[in-house]
Amino acid sequence: MRTRVKICGITREQDALDAIRLGADAIGLVFYPPSPRAVTITQAAAIVRRLPPFITVVALFVDASREGIAAVLNQVSIDLIQFHGNETPDDCSGHGRPWIKAVRMREDTRLHAIEKRYADASALLLDAYQPGRPGGTGATFDWSAIPAELAPRIVLAGGLSAENIAAAIQQVNPYAVDVSGGVEQQQGIKDADKIAAFMCGVERANQ
Repeated sequence: MRTRVKICGITREQDALDAIRLGADAIGLVFYPPSPRAVTITQAAAIVRRLPPFITVVALFVDASREGIAAVLNQVSIDLIQFHGNETPDDCSGHGRPWIKAVRMREDTRLHAIEKRYADASALLLDAYQPGRPGGTGATFDWSAIPAELAPRIVLAGGLSAENIAAAIQQVNPYAVDVSGGVEQQQGIKDADKIAAFMCGVERANQ
């Protein structure tokens, strides 16, 4: 099965259109103000209005209030929610959208237990752990820590780039991959050439 691709941290309409033109299946919009890739509701709505059909729009939140999440969902056409903080299963549920839960991988992380706890999630997104940073670290983690039987439920993230994406897919065989910093010219500004190279790496791995 073809590996799906999400380009996260989109802040400009042109970057979203480039990502889709080059083959991305989903774009990620960050609603976490401390992030250099954060967008406002107004910015996000303008980006989404330009998108063609059959593209998944993902809203990323970090320990947001239900009121804050509802404000985004009421004004932006969001297909999927990504919870990237310390949210409980109850925090993730009840928003009227499917959702995925990000897991910051540490040496003592027990994915089977987490998968059972977040059984209602559409997938688990696995990212590198760095103290004090909920994501966007640009670092990889030990992919061998991912049990093979969980691969169909995994979105692989964390330090992915054109240089390592083929090896990552071949080793992990995840349902999808998620990239942000690895396809940027600077934080929040994507690079179409880097996206193209990343997509080529995904295609090579899928052959």
